[in-house]
Amino acid sequence: MKIKKKFITITSIFLVNLFAFNLYGVEPDEILKDQKQEERARIISKNIRCMICQNQSIDESSAPLAKDLRLLIREKIKEGKNNKEIYNFLTERYGDFILLKPPFKLITFLLWLLPFVFLFIGIFLIFSHNKKSKKV
Repeated sequence: MKIKKKFITITSIFLVNLFAFNLYGVEPDEILKDQKQEERARIISKNIRCMICQNQSIDESSAPLAKDLRLLIREKIKEGKNNKEIYNFLTERYGDFILLKPPFKLITFLLWLLPFVFLFIGIFLIFSHNKKSKKV
């Protein structure tokens, strides 16, 4: 009976921590009163990279810079800016790297193409290595 209680307690603690890490970084004082504006802010925030965390959106991050960017986005929405104007403002200030999905253009050409180049090089190396090992 004691083992079962310990197991349930440990499982409960694990699940609480698991879900706590998946919560968004948005704090209650940041949330806009207008639900439609808040939805727009969340959509934009999910597409902006946290410059500190780098593999998270600012919507998920609890870093101070992410909070500042979320507040900036909400301020721009209150000013009546559309999504494109907000994205343009952020990319002018921080560059295309701030976007989780950077646009395909000449400057970001290598960023989009290099993974495929490395994949083909890797496949070529594996096949050439296998051919050499079969001959021996």
